[in-house]
Amino acid sequence: MIDLFTASTPNGWKASIALEELELPYTVHPMNLSEGQQKEAWYLEINPNGRIPAIIDRDEGDLAVFESGAILLYLAEKTGCLLPRGVRERSEVIQWLMFQMGGVGPMQGQAHVFLRYAPEKIEYAINRYQKETARLYRVLDRRLADRQFLAGEYSIADIATWPWVYIHDWAGVSVDDMPNLKRWIDTIAERPACQRGLKVPLQTSPSDDMKRWIEKFRAGPA
Repeated sequence: MIDLFTASTPNGWKASIALEELELPYTVHPMNLSEGQQKEAWYLEINPNGRIPAIIDRDEGDLAVFESGAILLYLAEKTGCLLPRGVRERSEVIQWLMFQMGGVGPMQGQAHVFLRYAPEKIEYAINRYQKETARLYRVLDRRLADRQFLAGEYSIADIATWPWVYIHDWAGVSVDDMPNLKRWIDTIAERPACQRGLKVPLQTSPSDDMKRWIEKFRAGPA
């Protein structure tokens, strides 16, 4: 059994979509980001960076894994799915996974911040991050010109990238002139596991088991 600590964000959806695709049993523990739950001491024991998502694999001696890309790699290696075994094919998947982790996520995340959340609208920052996000999208569009998915078969590279590109409107970035990317977005959106993963977390508070775990942690040594 896997415990998933998550919230409704693109990085959070990566983990839930992967778990749904792999049909692994898991328990959802929603994190209240607005109240800073991800910064509480008990959670920092699981993810020292104080971000979501994170998982604990109870079948592997309560192994904790944080960082969304690391979680995808872990789950793929655990199951032998969504990550090819061939050296070349595996390398391609990991390259595009890193492209998302180092490019699409950080740049689009900043586009979200300056467009939607910053108390002051700084046009330079908005334009800079929107343009860079669009540039990265065009890289994806060219890549998808002659293939259905980013690295051969559907893989963790697609799962990592899709939740971000899916909400391109939130960053104020259009994909109307990127037909290959649009087709890819729509193709993955039709996957039942993807649709289920987007609905996680449905709960609004931690499960009873997790509440007891948190209370025990906060109480300290008996």
